[in-house]
Amino acid sequence: MAEKFSLKDELFNPKKVAKIASEIKAVYSIFEQEKFEKEVTDQFSELELKERISHIREMFAKYLPPNYVDATTILLKALPCELDPKKSDDDFGAFIYASYSDFVLTFGCTEEHLAFSLQALREMTKRFSVEYAIRDFINLFPEQTFEMLEACAVSENYHERRLASEGCRPKLPWGKKLSTEYVKAIYLLDKLYVDKTRFVTRSVANHLNDIAKLDAPLVIATLKRWKASNQQARKEMQFILSHSLRGLVKEGNTEALVLLGYGANPKIEVQNFTADSLEVKVGEALNFSCDILAQADENLMIDYVLYFQTKAGKLSSKVHKIKKLKIKKDKLVRIGKKHPFKANMTTRKLYAGEHKLALQINGKLYEEVVFNLSI
Repeated sequence: MAEKFSLKDELFNPKKVAKIASEIKAVYSIFEQEKFEKEVTDQFSELELKERISHIREMFAKYLPPNYVDATTILLKALPCELDPKKSDDDFGAFIYASYSDFVLTFGCTEEHLAFSLQALREMTKRFSVEYAIRDFINLFPEQTFEMLEACAVSENYHERRLASEGCRPKLPWGKKLSTEYVKAIYLLDKLYVDKTRFVTRSVANHLNDIAKLDAPLVIATLKRWKASNQQARKEMQFILSHSLRGLVKEGNTEALVLLGYGANPKIEVQNFTADSLEVKVGEALNFSCDILAQADENLMIDYVLYFQTKAGKLSSKVHKIKKLKIKKDKLVRIGKKHPFKANMTTRKLYAGEHKLALQINGKLYEEVVFNLSI
């Protein structure tokens, strides 16, 4: 039987520890490499992924000079070559180097060492993103850190440019909450949306998608302004629009859909909206279909909304995608979909009772049907 894949063992293992240890030894001759490797890896079986980052950080503190600047200077000298500048996307680097920025965060996020630490993070992000470490600096020293991020935004290195967006995302997954206002970063994004590197523009779009959860009008206005500037290639601008607005599109936000080319009131007629059964058991699926007749040429974003029963006896909605469709006048298209109600879902607990299904096209609700789910 094949061994179960372990992400923490893939990212942090003896081979990778030996690699960073040998890199440090090459620039710091008295480094006790064998002891370091043994003490680091002996604890791995008891530690989860993030704990391994912290553990390596503490071993740096133990085996490197006690002076923070001296120790960090050694780590900087030991860094491998910068990531390939010719790549344009998905070049995250090796996760093992996350411990380097964690060392800077833990021991160097002070007024005394601020300038040195920020410069160290700029070097480290060229090997592995420091997007998590930078957030404490933003919270404690916002003016100086945003000045550094502004410099990153115009850097020749696209990993630094990406950091200028990714590091201050208001809802960065697993990231520490920022105390600064989300609008503060817009001037950085204004510099970055024209980037020619997808790794950067994806971060910009993810950043706007975060803001959209807090301030949809700001995101709509910003994207309209960027689109009107014609400073980004048409295809890449369309990617930024689509990726930035994905959350608002799911919500059926009319302005977002119009910005993507989907009219708020498409000239269509929905016919024969039916479900195969109005009695569905957990473990089964709800099958439904409809016909769409176009009365003009239209771009359609076709979704369905499921209203789930909650423990409190209320309905909670979630939008699901069906398809994007270009339809010609007088064309009749049949749409069908199957939604499974799986037992033991990790994302939602299912409750028995009345549920509702509605068809949503270009953000507008059309036909709906009520059905019963039994456990």
